[in-house]
Amino acid sequence: MENNETHQMLADLLWLNAVIATELIQITENTSAILRKSPPPASCIRDHNELRATALAIARKYKPETALARHLGEHQ
Repeated sequence: MENNETHQMLADLLWLNAVIATELIQITENTSAILRKSPPPASCIRDHNELRATALAIARKYKPETALARHLGEHQ
């Protein structure tokens, strides 16, 4: 595998892991809300938003032109 191919493969994997991470955060929040029958604690939501922002920054570093930012903005 050539250096450029390796770089692209790693960029793809980093981006995909960031997508997976943000979706898992959302699943965790949704499950918590269902089980509690109320929104997660404000501290959790704050921390989750910071984690999402970090994952998004990593994803944008390697693939800036994707729908991830728009999608995350639509999470509830």
